[in-house]
Amino acid sequence: MKNETTDPSLDMLLKSMKLPSIRERYHEVADCAQQEGWDFIRFLKELVVQECEDRRNRKLNRLQIRSRLPKDKILSTFDLSRMPIKIQRLLPELCKGGFVDKAENILAFGLPGRGKSHLVCAIGHELIKKEIPVLFFSTQELVSRLLRAKRDFELDLTIKKLDRFPVIILDDIGYVKQNRDEMEVLFTFLSERYERRSVMITSNLVFSQWEQIFKDPLTTAAAIDRIVHHSFILEISSSVKSYRMDEACKRLNIKPVITGDDTHE
Repeated sequence: MKNETTDPSLDMLLKSMKLPSIRERYHEVADCAQQEGWDFIRFLKELVVQECEDRRNRKLNRLQIRSRLPKDKILSTFDLSRMPIKIQRLLPELCKGGFVDKAENILAFGLPGRGKSHLVCAIGHELIKKEIPVLFFSTQELVSRLLRAKRDFELDLTIKKLDRFPVIILDDIGYVKQNRDEMEVLFTFLSERYERRSVMITSNLVFSQWEQIFKDPLTTAAAIDRIVHHSFILEISSSVKSYRMDEACKRLNIKPVITGDDTHE
């Protein structure tokens, strides 16, 4: 017999204790308990398990929304077979998130279209499944945000807010050609996270070309030193075909053009 009894006082108590799943489902679980002959402990456990599962799902959803990660750049849509053997072997371990506890970094290098962004975003999505907060930025977007904060005398506050994220992804650092102010705020950000929080960076420029980003040789060397000190370096060689080129060729039903561009090596 279905239990239709409503107890307004119980509903209010569950609401005040912020137990929405138990409040929503206790009638249904009570009916099941009555039919199956559960004891009180089994009944209570079932309610608590559902509350915990729903609470975790709500948390993961919040983390996903706050991360700003591209929804389509996930592990299941990443063609790992195209990657170098070193990356194929290392990726499962990185997805476990142990590097975050050690404040280690991930640096992905390669020519445009080779899957750098997809690779680090896929790792980011896996970290969120482990309830690790992640935040995605294009490097230019982050630099602009830091510049506004510096202008408003809130740079320290902004960096502290970003510090709430154990992992921040900086996409396409190689495309940013900073003036001195831009270089300084980016260097400050990286320095503040050194040995405390992780960054995942993608770049089409190898380290020898990073003076294009930081302008000054000493600042470039200092930035590289901090980033590399505790890091995993994922190099995608130029022999890996461009995903975007392949997709375009498939749409147009033409063969891809092999350029022989080895400038990244």
